[in-house]
Amino acid sequence: MEIRRDDPTAPHVADLLAHHLRELRGVMAEHAFALDATGLSAPDVTFWTAWRGDALAGFAALKQLDAAHGEVKSMRAAPAARGTGVGRAMLNHIIAEARARGYARLSLETGTAPLHAPAVALYRSAGFVSCEAFADYRPSPHNQFLKLEFPA
Repeated sequence: MEIRRDDPTAPHVADLLAHHLRELRGVMAEHAFALDATGLSAPDVTFWTAWRGDALAGFAALKQLDAAHGEVKSMRAAPAARGTGVGRAMLNHIIAEARARGYARLSLETGTAPLHAPAVALYRSAGFVSCEAFADYRPSPHNQFLKLEFPA
């Protein structure tokens, strides 16, 4: 698998990103905070895609909240790539990048619906623990917050 920095507005990303947003908004409605291509193109967001040969296997993004704090954004494995290690590889890539940037903390917001259970299990297996809402998020029954702290 190859992970490379990419453009979230690229045509090869459009279908998977649209699927991602449609699925989340269908489950979470106004509580879905996933970014669209414009949001993923912001200067404080780094976007990567994962590839198996010529097939897009997934994408993920890292948003810089401040000099010591990053946020995992919009991780998604392509439907055909689920259960193949794409999510783990993307999460490991983001964690390595956060460490390389010198972050003290990596946070994320995700949903509470059954759809989110595999992702939450992945995050917890990587050491993420529950935390309070961060940045501009507000808690609700539809979302949960996790963090991974890096020792100094």
